[in-house]
Amino acid sequence: MSNSPQTQNLSPNRYVRKRLLQNTPAVIGLVYILIAVAITLLGYAIMPDHTPNANDGAVQISKQLPGYSTQVLKIRKNLHVRERSLLGRMIYGQESAYTILPIDEYRVEGLKVLARPAKNAGWDEFDLVSIVHSLFVGRTLALDTMGSKWLQDGDVIRYVDLDENVRSTTKEQLLASFEENNLETRRYLLGTDKSGRDLLSRLLYGTRISLSIGLVSVLISMFLGVLLGALAGFFGRRVDSLILWFMSVVWSIPGIMLVIAISLALQSRGVWVAFVAVGLTMWVDVARVVRGQILSAREKLYVEAARAFGLSNLRIIFRHMLPNIGGPLIVIATANFAAAILLEAGLSFLGLSVQPPTPSWGIMIYEGYNSIGTVDSWHLILFPGLAISFMVLSFNLLGNGLRDAFDPKTTVQ
Repeated sequence: MSNSPQTQNLSPNRYVRKRLLQNTPAVIGLVYILIAVAITLLGYAIMPDHTPNANDGAVQISKQLPGYSTQVLKIRKNLHVRERSLLGRMIYGQESAYTILPIDEYRVEGLKVLARPAKNAGWDEFDLVSIVHSLFVGRTLALDTMGSKWLQDGDVIRYVDLDENVRSTTKEQLLASFEENNLETRRYLLGTDKSGRDLLSRLLYGTRISLSIGLVSVLISMFLGVLLGALAGFFGRRVDSLILWFMSVVWSIPGIMLVIAISLALQSRGVWVAFVAVGLTMWVDVARVVRGQILSAREKLYVEAARAFGLSNLRIIFRHMLPNIGGPLIVIATANFAAAILLEAGLSFLGLSVQPPTPSWGIMIYEGYNSIGTVDSWHLILFPGLAISFMVLSFNLLGNGLRDAFDPKTTVQ
């Protein structure tokens, strides 16, 4: 180790940071993880598809290759759509007020819109009024005894809105609103999935799912692992034997079987069950490391001094011993983060974790797997597979860098 005055004055934390920043692969992994965290926090604000779960699609454009673009006819829904706040849109998304229909061409004839859907030789006919405005649902006599939803009187058009109020407009206003709000050209940078949904948006949302499950799972596993491992290592004897036996039992159960058992016990499947289940399958590794570290630390002089001052056992464990083994805990937490992402992807592939239509990388791979052998389906597996691989690789690179950074034998230049 360098003996320069500048190096000698560095605190232990400064040593760790300097070693970590000198590790180029670890820095690359850290940058990738920070980008993923930014994607998670920004959420729907940076997704092309802002609808909840990025679920706005059309079967007419299913399994389109990356770079595909099409013109879309947006038909107004006959329902009230609640506008969320900016923060609400970032977290939960904003339901679309339109139903989309990808089209190859269209023309307007009077108050009718004729559109030819994508990949379809026929033409569909729509009322211009019902495309531009939301109309009352159900029978109404607001306009006439025939229950009409809209009527034309010369150049004036009257229609019944969602609240059964009669409103007026003109054909020129309808055409102007139609051109501005009901026609859109959409480009799908990574193509579409088998339901015609934007693959890029679903990949970005899958980042939130993977990081959330990884974080919650690591917190659960660290809490249980640190608690049980510290008790086993500090008290030893019967406590150690009992906890070791329990660890061996949990260790012997395959992770997938344990998740199935937890799902049966909770009588539920979904993202919150996945949080709990993945966390409860990973605490044993943490407990083994903590137990070994506590066993080697409990005979140190500072522990004997704490006992001499009459400090309680719990205070000695959590205030004096655990802070001194923070390095190994950070390293194993990073490794568990990567393992949790892989486990969640596998569980989603088997249908035991996140449920459709919530996008998860594992579900996306499963949908792509079911499309193997069909035309233009390679991207359905490639992109979510790369997303999982890069995320796991980044955490592994960061974990290796942290391991070297906490190693006092590493030379700091």
